[in-house]
Amino acid sequence: MRELEQARKSRLLVYLTGDRRGLETRIAYDAFPFTLTHLKRMGKQKRIDLFLYSPGGLSMAGFGLVNLIREFCESFGVIVPFKAHSAATLMALGADEIIMTKLGQLSPIDPSVVSLFGPQLQVPGQPGAAQALPVNVEDVMGYLDLAKETLGTQDPEGLIQAFERLSQTVHPLALGAVSRIREQTLYLAKTLLEYHISGEARIQKIIKAISQGRFSHEYLIGRKEAKDVLKLDIVEDEGIEDKAMQLYSEYDELLELNTPYNAEAVLAGKETTTASFNRAIIESHGLTHVFRTTKAIERVMLTPPQVPAVTMGVFEKIIEERWFEDTNI
Repeated sequence: MRELEQARKSRLLVYLTGDRRGLETRIAYDAFPFTLTHLKRMGKQKRIDLFLYSPGGLSMAGFGLVNLIREFCESFGVIVPFKAHSAATLMALGADEIIMTKLGQLSPIDPSVVSLFGPQLQVPGQPGAAQALPVNVEDVMGYLDLAKETLGTQDPEGLIQAFERLSQTVHPLALGAVSRIREQTLYLAKTLLEYHISGEARIQKIIKAISQGRFSHEYLIGRKEAKDVLKLDIVEDEGIEDKAMQLYSEYDELLELNTPYNAEAVLAGKETTTASFNRAIIESHGLTHVFRTTKAIERVMLTPPQVPAVTMGVFEKIIEERWFEDTNI
C-alpha cells in the first residue's frame, strides 16, 4: 500500500466486496460510516486512489461513496486490479483517472430490480415458499425493442399486445420500478462523468455504450476497450500495475476468492463446528475494517417430507455478521 501511495503520490483507500461462491458480498450502504472513518484519518488530500474490487451491488451506494471520497480530495483515482463490475464500474466512471491492470475488467451498468411484484420462483422442497427473481432493466427494454423490430413501427396494436403479454409475466409495478431505476442509473452515470469530463456528446457516447451497447450484463470490458473505444481516462503503468496485482493477491488469499464455500469442507469430518469468513474489506494504511460472517455448522439427518428419502445434510446458522475493526488480519 505504501509503495502504491509513493508511486502515485496519493493516499490509498481499499474497498473490496468478495465474490467467493456461496459467500458473495455486494457494494452497500453499510460501508459509509467505515469509509468516513478512514477518510477522516487521512484528512484533506491532493489525491486519493480507491483500490476497488467488487462484482457490483447497489448503484446508489456506489454513487454516494464516490461523492463521499471526493469531499476529501482534489483528484480522485480508481485502481482496478481485476473485477470492478456493475455498480463498481459506475464508481470508476466518477474517477478523474482509472488505473487498470491487464486483468482489469469493467462491465455494463444496467441494473436489476428485485421487487415483491416481480416474478416468483418456487423454492425446491419448501411448499408455498417462493423467491423473488431479479428483473434486468435492459432485458425489459430489449424485449420491447425486439417487438418493435419484429412488428415494425406501423403496428401499434401489435406493440400494445406485446406490452400486455409482458405485463402478465412481470407485474406492472415491477415494470414501473424498472423504468425508474433505468432513468436513475443513467442520471448517476452522467453526474459522475460530468465531474471530470466536459462535452455532452462524449459523455452521452460513454453512457450509451456502457448501459445499452454491450449486449448483456455479463459482457466484460477490458483495458484496451475502455481506453480506445469508450475513451475513458485510462492510465497504463507497468510499475503501478505490478504493485496493484501484488496487493490484490494478498486480498485474494485473505478472502479466499477462488475457493467456493463448501460446508462439508469446513466441517472436515466433524459433526459440528463454528467458522468465520471474511467477506469484505475497507482498509487504509494503519486501519482495517473487515465484514465477517460467523456460522455454526452442524451435520444433520434429513427425513421426508423435507426430502424424498432419508439423507445426510448440513444445517447452518449465522451467529454473527457485521463489520469489525481488525488490524491483525
